[in-house]
Amino acid sequence: MTHIMLNEFLDRYSSNDKIRALKKSFDSNHNILEIYESSIPLVEEYMWKDSINDAVLANYQALFQEYEAHIQTCDYDNKLRYKFIISIPVADRPQHLNICLQSIFNLCEKYKYGGMKNGVYNKVCVLISDDSQHTNNINKHIEITNTFTQQGLECIYFGQNQQKELLLSFDYKNVKNIIGDIKNDRSFHKGASITRNISYLKLQQLQSENEPCLFYFIDSDQEFKINIATPNGSENHYAINYFYQLNKIFTQSDISMLTGKVVGDPPVSPAVMAGTFLDDVNYFITKISALPPQQACHFHSHLNANPENNAAYHDMAELFGFKKITEHYDYQCTINNDNTHSNIDCLSNFSNQLNQFFDGEHQTRKNFYQHENIANSIKPARTIYTGNYIFKPENLKYFIPFANLKLRMAGPALGRIIKSELGDNFASTNLPMLHNRTIGTSGQSEFRTGVNHHHSSIDLSGEFIRQFFGDVMLFSIISLTEKNTPKISSCLETIEKTVNENFYSLKEKYIDKRGDIFDKITTLKNLLEKKEAWWNHSENTSQTLTNFNNFIYNIEFNFSENSLTYKTINSKKDINLNLNKIIKAISQYNNDRSHWQALLNKEITR
Repeated sequence: MTHIMLNEFLDRYSSNDKIRALKKSFDSNHNILEIYESSIPLVEEYMWKDSINDAVLANYQALFQEYEAHIQTCDYDNKLRYKFIISIPVADRPQHLNICLQSIFNLCEKYKYGGMKNGVYNKVCVLISDDSQHTNNINKHIEITNTFTQQGLECIYFGQNQQKELLLSFDYKNVKNIIGDIKNDRSFHKGASITRNISYLKLQQLQSENEPCLFYFIDSDQEFKINIATPNGSENHYAINYFYQLNKIFTQSDISMLTGKVVGDPPVSPAVMAGTFLDDVNYFITKISALPPQQACHFHSHLNANPENNAAYHDMAELFGFKKITEHYDYQCTINNDNTHSNIDCLSNFSNQLNQFFDGEHQTRKNFYQHENIANSIKPARTIYTGNYIFKPENLKYFIPFANLKLRMAGPALGRIIKSELGDNFASTNLPMLHNRTIGTSGQSEFRTGVNHHHSSIDLSGEFIRQFFGDVMLFSIISLTEKNTPKISSCLETIEKTVNENFYSLKEKYIDKRGDIFDKITTLKNLLEKKEAWWNHSENTSQTLTNFNNFIYNIEFNFSENSLTYKTINSKKDINLNLNKIIKAISQYNNDRSHWQALLNKEITR
């Protein structure tokens, strides 16, 4: 068997002592697999020193293809490598799902992890758990699933009928808080947390006693790519062999649950990003107002100022231990810089993107990938990002908690619980996925709970309330796990006191941020209305100003004192209703865990 790419790398960088030693081992016909495995991190080191491009990546991917081909022809027991069962909950998102599955298929094609058997990738399987409402989307999901299976990526469709059949096969009344009430609840839009938990039961059936496997949960609006900041925006690449790296981590360590992050669009709600976005909008307007409108676009010459995953997009990042680095971030123009365009074109293009904020985009504070040796990036974790976490089958016991509440922040809450029990065996690493909130030219997400579009208005109230009370739940769990490690207290008095304290603390912070948002909106209005501003003296800016006015309207609609969101967190009736649900859910958590474990034990042994 030939080792063209390995030999080429060893020859090209033979001045390096480590590589020279590997070259000597290679020439002496030592264990070729060990030479490949020792070479890969060195290849990555050189690869990331220079700018990543398609040619460099093609060689990197070819090196892995050689490695995988050699595994198939030598005495190495491929059964010892982990099989990945990727679980994707999806609701009315056929375009997102298609893009997501295409990225998995492309990753398999480019790196060949596990090889193929009978025309199917041997070590990668996808479980698609459908929570859709619309029959048309359900049919599209089934069609997409079948298409990729035919191409060689095994995809299992787990629709509502299949879910119901599974749940009715056992007595589920004691785990309704975890998986819902299949007889009385609607079968669609049960929520991502409930859908994930139902998926756990299916995953238990799919695991094999003869082959080690890892369960890998991702979201349908993600891809197995990373993005890199460039002077002209960003580039997306298949630059990480996720399955190889994860297999290595779980094989060579005691880690039993791992979480990654995302690059691209922030993983948080627009309910907690309006302040930071307005900071950047106002800075951009101030800057562009001083430039001649017909002059070539000024907003391509700088790298994005936010390459690090420091939660700079979050209005209350300090709550999560992050420090504010700067007051504003630059806007990076998204018009192709190959064609000459003006500042007036840039402003128009920016205005067209404004309302994408309400679907979760943050045009000025996207996260970009920063390379770090994977082994060096592993560190103890404290939160689960539910769109990127991987675990061994024994951790099916850690269902998504409080799923019946349908609140945001369930993943971080689960992370605190896992941290208190698994310690360093729960870790995070620098294996992010590319996150795209919106699809194509529509500038909208296909479906997102709590975000409703009505012509030119966008209602965030559902999303906002899920976020606010999700924060109350999360910080209550943080308080309770710190006080009662490793088990959450079941004492109702302790839970009530903790939840109420966190509610009033967070309510004060949210209201303060609302005031900041309106100060910034006032500033934006004043900037736009300046008589001397060039956009007020041009015939080509009417649509631009309409877009800005529409954006301002939607901010005021969602963040004013009289909005449904703020009425809810100030309404005694709504407060008591939501807090009582949280208190009840937390007080029942330990019982839920006992019933869940009993169910898993029964399913395993039956």
